[in-house]
Amino acid sequence: MNENIYSVSQLNYSVRQLLEGQLGLVWLTGEISNFSQPVSGHWYLTLKDENAQVRCAMFRMKNMRVAFRPQNGMQVLVRANVSLYEPRGDYQLIIESIHPAGEGLLQQQFEALKIKLAAEGLFAQNLKKNLPHFAKTVGIVTSPTGAALQDILNILQRRDPSLKIIIYPTAVQGKDAANEIVQMIELANLRNEADVLIVGRGGGSLEDLWCFNEETVARAIFRSSIPVISAVGHETDVTIADFVADVRAPTPSAAAELVSRNQQELFQQLQYKRQRLEMALDRLFNEKQQHLQRFLLRLQNRHPSARLLAQRQQTGQLEHRLNSAIRRLLDKNHYKLTALCERLEKNPLPYLVRQQNHHIVQLATNLDFALKRLVVSKQTSLSALCGKLDGLSPLKVLARGYSIAETEQGETISSVNQVETGDKIKTRLRDGVIVSKVI
Repeated sequence: MNENIYSVSQLNYSVRQLLEGQLGLVWLTGEISNFSQPVSGHWYLTLKDENAQVRCAMFRMKNMRVAFRPQNGMQVLVRANVSLYEPRGDYQLIIESIHPAGEGLLQQQFEALKIKLAAEGLFAQNLKKNLPHFAKTVGIVTSPTGAALQDILNILQRRDPSLKIIIYPTAVQGKDAANEIVQMIELANLRNEADVLIVGRGGGSLEDLWCFNEETVARAIFRSSIPVISAVGHETDVTIADFVADVRAPTPSAAAELVSRNQQELFQQLQYKRQRLEMALDRLFNEKQQHLQRFLLRLQNRHPSARLLAQRQQTGQLEHRLNSAIRRLLDKNHYKLTALCERLEKNPLPYLVRQQNHHIVQLATNLDFALKRLVVSKQTSLSALCGKLDGLSPLKVLARGYSIAETEQGETISSVNQVETGDKIKTRLRDGVIVSKVI
């Protein structure tokens, strides 16, 4: 029996849990009475009808977002949690949002449609289309006489005069506005002229903007194959079209800035990129020129004609040294002969003279024979050296049917390890070059 006995606190706590758990969030209409706002900033009021009343509270953090001041006698629509104030045992409502009765009904319809479309996936982020990076044509679905259109046109003209603009005129307020907006969105998709669509109007009351909360408009935006920017009202205005559109712009002017390019910024970016491109080209040209100079130098150093020239220079040096040696020997013998002639002339004895003359003739004969033999020997050595040099010439090797294999870079291939399958190689023959591919 003791298990069924509650304290007052326990009872009030249990009743509060029961009320909040069973009823939760409810919508309620009624007339305001006993409205008050103490220094805490919270609102306290009573909602009543002809037969009953209920106490209500709306905390400061919630009522700060309410756009009007509640007054006694005002008919309102509230969304509230059913609860219990435990210290006094008073049943009460904790208000989450409050609207004037007429606007409140619209707000209730707004919330219901929002929940429905969200459940169907019309607000899914993964289904939203990206805006084109550079739009060439912009379609505007709005009133042709509205201030919003002029704001959009002024910004587009200032930022990007080259942008093509197509206006799809429609009413943006009234009972026929929703159908006209749907028709213009469908017409824009049928004609497929625009890269992006701006759908919207200027600010106004909830009733003024209501056509953008219609389900038909939301579904037309969702079906559009052209990316849609919703630009309805001011920044604080929120419509169903904002949730369905691919991008929401806080104002029509902001939508114009989203689709347009700042010509001055583009020009500066182009100038900067042009300078970078010119610097890159100059740097690339210098690098390639240096590579070419290095390759030319390597080619000159490794070309067979360069080697042949070096060997010719060496042969010339050897020939010069041989001629010099012969001249020195002749000069030396001539000096000796001159000395002997002088001594002979000074000798008074004819016999000695004749003897010496005979000896001189013999020496001259020997000298001439020795010189001829030396010259023949040197010429024979020179011919042998020239023959060997000519035999070592790459051109002679090529003339005998041999060839020189080189890589594309001009390096002589002496091993199969220097090439891989697919490489191009050059084969130098006596009368030309063959380019082939390693398979």
